[in-house]
Amino acid sequence: MFTIRLTYSKLNAAILLSGALLISACGGGGSETEGAESDLSGSIQIDGSSTVYPITEAVAEEFRAEAPDVKVTVGVSGTGGGMKKFTRGEIDIVDASRTINEAESKLAQENGISFIELPVAYDGLTVVVHPENDWVKDITVAELKKIWEPEAQGTIKKWNQIRPEWPDKEIHLYGAGVESGTYDYFTEAIVGKSHASRGDYTASEDDNVLVQGVSTDPLALGFFGYAYYEENKGKLKAVPVNDEDESNGSGAILPSLETVKDGSYAPLSRPLFIYVNSKAAERPEVVEFVNFYLDNAGELSQEVGYIPMPAELYEEQKQKFEQFATGNKQAQ
Repeated sequence: MFTIRLTYSKLNAAILLSGALLISACGGGGSETEGAESDLSGSIQIDGSSTVYPITEAVAEEFRAEAPDVKVTVGVSGTGGGMKKFTRGEIDIVDASRTINEAESKLAQENGISFIELPVAYDGLTVVVHPENDWVKDITVAELKKIWEPEAQGTIKKWNQIRPEWPDKEIHLYGAGVESGTYDYFTEAIVGKSHASRGDYTASEDDNVLVQGVSTDPLALGFFGYAYYEENKGKLKAVPVNDEDESNGSGAILPSLETVKDGSYAPLSRPLFIYVNSKAAERPEVVEFVNFYLDNAGELSQEVGYIPMPAELYEEQKQKFEQFATGNKQAQ
């Protein structure tokens, strides 16, 4: 698992370590990458995180132009929902906004599924309010915890309960649903325990639903992936987050390409992943797609509002994936 308050350099090191091959359970034959993408056919099933979806869909759109006879479908059921399908062997690739958890790894092993974890970009979970909100200039991690911890349910109902100078008005909360990796990461980073929060808020695994909610509610506060803020920043206001870490003296920081990349937007910066099923990696169309993904994720992730990893990290993931796919072939 990733430590929440990683610096950028430590984050890279952690990614390199976690990119190693995970869980072994099944073997099988494999195929080398086809020489010409236009000769490929078949289908690729992908599901999972709504946060990672914009990157994967952008990659899939470009790939469809290169390999029109390969049908690539990308669903959005949240990281948890996608992992359920992935660990049952129902899909080839899962988009994930967090690392696979112990229970999911165990289920995959029980079902004879091995896989590889590939980080593809960085994200900064973004805290947002309505543009008409003129009282929230920044917020601390401690204040976010006070709002979102389980004990807040039925107790913290108004803005002035967070700061006395804020208005004596209701606070309306919008956030990721419990099947979302964003929910897991946010609760661990802010509350201190994954999957622990109040339940009386508007929840959805679809970030567009949350955008719609906050952008139409002047009393709202919500959180979701940075790309959804970037796409809708004309009708949302991002809130600078202060992690109150005196060692860095950064104060309140807004998420941006620079602050996520250098690690100063803490503790809400995180890596994003895809996981590839080993049986799927025996098929040439999947091998081509994953390599295409890693070749283009840097550029396309930035185009859709996320933060690319350094080029050497993408190359590292390509080498790991090549070893993974080749290993499947040799295992036959």
